[in-house]
Amino acid sequence: MEMLILTINPGSTTTKLGLYNKKAEIKKMNIDHDIKELKVFDQISDQLEFRYNYILDFLEDEDIELTNISAIVGRGGLLRPIAGGTYRVNEKMKDDLKEGARGEHASNLGGLLADLLSQKADCPAFIVDPVVVDEMQEVAKISGIPELERKSIFHALNQKAVARKYAEIVNEDYEDINLIVAHLGGGISVGAHQEGRIIDVNNALSGDGPFSPNRSGGVPSYDLFEMCYTDQYDKKEIDKKLIGKGGVAAYLDTSNMIEVENRIENGDEKAQLIFEAMAYQVAKEIGSMAAVLSGQCEAIILTGGIAYSDQFVHLIENRVRHFAPVKIFAGEEELEALAAGAYRVLSGIEKAKNY
Repeated sequence: MEMLILTINPGSTTTKLGLYNKKAEIKKMNIDHDIKELKVFDQISDQLEFRYNYILDFLEDEDIELTNISAIVGRGGLLRPIAGGTYRVNEKMKDDLKEGARGEHASNLGGLLADLLSQKADCPAFIVDPVVVDEMQEVAKISGIPELERKSIFHALNQKAVARKYAEIVNEDYEDINLIVAHLGGGISVGAHQEGRIIDVNNALSGDGPFSPNRSGGVPSYDLFEMCYTDQYDKKEIDKKLIGKGGVAAYLDTSNMIEVENRIENGDEKAQLIFEAMAYQVAKEIGSMAAVLSGQCEAIILTGGIAYSDQFVHLIENRVRHFAPVKIFAGEEELEALAAGAYRVLSGIEKAKNY
């Protein structure tokens, strides 16, 4: 019996769609948006009708009938902190996504688009494991400054997905095992998964942890404080140093890791040092999560786009393999993860949560 699930992952200049029968992929589709068209919108939420109409036209061109869809799932955005799981889109969620009170991000459109399309399809709308999933234990939230609590903002969707995939491969339940998952992409997050909950993780958006291709990660705090009070940089410039032009981009004037590896092959010693330093910091973060789990960890999973790099993976593995076996799930299957979350609800494996 067919159970068709449509998934939506809005990006800054793209809208990615996936069509699944239960958890099996039927097709993936990509809508590219002209940046000039997007510039006319003041806020991300203002793009809703624009992207909705694009999706309707695209589905018609692909001969996909919305009336045949069992559920529509959007990537979750910057909502209030919530536990992991599949959530039914409701009015409170839509209000928070439209307001963008916790930040403007294209993923905020995911739940809103799913809701609009579900009304036309007469089926439920969901989001799954948004970036604000917060299952951190209280002790992990203490930062050293009471006004600055550590926050849980990370690649929850892909981290949970690969953790579940690993558990399925070894014929165990995700809720019964401990894992460390490192998502290696434009941002880097390393999470301690304890019996189905991510009890500690670095803030991969604008916080701590390893530096990444375009984010600074954790930096010397007092030195940053002094930098902020010089006449050399304004607020916008400091923001770019932390997010967008930090990390590898700051040192090598590129965030393209393929380019970095090519420069290493051509004898660029600085590129080699920065490449090794990023792997070093990831390994340090994995070591800290091993301590969080008291050394009780079944596997260390490396995922995300940079996990395709054998050299980068090798540098990390050499430092952490004594903690637990290292498993590679390169890339990110966010559309597949969204479909799997909806399937678990539609098939009765899980109950949809309320926001």
